[in-house]
Amino acid sequence: MKEQDSINYKRIAEAIDYIKTNFREQPNLDEVAEKVHLSPFHFQRLFTEWAGTSPKKFLQYISVQHAKNLLNGEHEATLFDTAYETGLSGASRLHDLFINIEGMTPFEYKNGGKNLSINYSFAESPFGNLIVASTAKGVCYMAFEDDEEKAIEDLKRRFPNAENQRKLDLIQQNALFIFQNDWSKLSEIKLHLKGTDFQLKVWEALLKIPMGGLATYGTIAGEIGKPTASRAVGTAIGSNPVAYLIPCHRVIRSTGIFGGYMWGNTRKTAMIGWEGVKTNIDL
Repeated sequence: MKEQDSINYKRIAEAIDYIKTNFREQPNLDEVAEKVHLSPFHFQRLFTEWAGTSPKKFLQYISVQHAKNLLNGEHEATLFDTAYETGLSGASRLHDLFINIEGMTPFEYKNGGKNLSINYSFAESPFGNLIVASTAKGVCYMAFEDDEEKAIEDLKRRFPNAENQRKLDLIQQNALFIFQNDWSKLSEIKLHLKGTDFQLKVWEALLKIPMGGLATYGTIAGEIGKPTASRAVGTAIGSNPVAYLIPCHRVIRSTGIFGGYMWGNTRKTAMIGWEGVKTNIDL
């Protein structure tokens, strides 16, 4: 990842936010470029470099109708089908294949991370700056945040009794490889999470949503055997401690509206569109 990617994302996010707010007027390339203070040529090139497609094509992937088609089509129907052939669907099933969740012990969970040693570092991603933290067993926290001091405060709030040090380790590096285009070198990503049994089940279910796919809260509730617990599922999704690696951004409302996201609605929209482009899901 390059620092320029993060800088570009901020411009792209501003453009996406403007398009979302004014979609009824169908703003053209010149209008959007003007709003982000770029020439149409420069904006088109910047957007294509970041998203891998034109602004017009990207709009397809973030439209409500496209989301509805995903939810009602074969992707939703086979979302949790265990008969996927790994060789054919490895890229889209990235999270399910490479990420393993281990829950913290009752002592670690109830005692604010006492006796845990946590390393943390900062990195750039296609969706902005983030903090990633890890124990000896795996990533315990990852969040998008430009303010490093606030990010550290949030980490300490989650694990007030842990010993923290700023240090980049191999566990974090393996996790950050998920943002690279070449996934052939991706090692297993281990997560060491503080959560209830219910939360852990929900987070594990999220790993099964393929890249480029979408699911509803009701679908996740059904997957964990609690079909009437959509609201509780929503709460568990909202408390996800690991951005992107646990793809809570792929859960939307049954109406096709993307809904809220802990790290910003515009970022969620950008992720959904970016993944749609990467997996070339056209409906």
